[in-house]
Amino acid sequence: MTSSHRPFGLPAAVATAVLLLASAGCSPSGASASVAVPSPPPEEAALCQALAKELPGTVAGLERSDPEPGSELTAGWGDGAIVLRCGVPRPEKMSDAKAQGVSANGVRWLLERPAGSGPRFTSVYREAYVEVSLDARFEHDAGPLADLAAPVAETVPCALEPECS
Repeated sequence: MTSSHRPFGLPAAVATAVLLLASAGCSPSGASASVAVPSPPPEEAALCQALAKELPGTVAGLERSDPEPGSELTAGWGDGAIVLRCGVPRPEKMSDAKAQGVSANGVRWLLERPAGSGPRFTSVYREAYVEVSLDARFEHDAGPLADLAAPVAETVPCALEPECS
């Protein structure tokens, strides 16, 4: 059983992030980004597979360039400028009453600002969590969420009515 509240999960996540940053720094120009593939339960994985079929070829004017390793649970645009992961665990920050959020074309998102990177958004009130990480050029621009909102709304049902409408 996987839990997003494990006290020992942070060191592994930090080690993974450092490894990914190190390998990205050593990658040849034009190489695809590398991201951790989520491991959702089968019901959520099925929703994510449906989402994968509906994702656009361009987001915020950037062409699709999926990260490595290839998976129906991840997608990318602009060689890592925009990375989507579906079926991620519920972010701990969602329990924070002071957490920031945004709404884009009817889909609500939790906003997080991880140190050393651009903003990260995670869908809320949906039957599977969809995470969208943006690079620093999108620090003050949630525009990519508008391009992703329709596929999310169409394929990942609301888990808490009337919050999604």
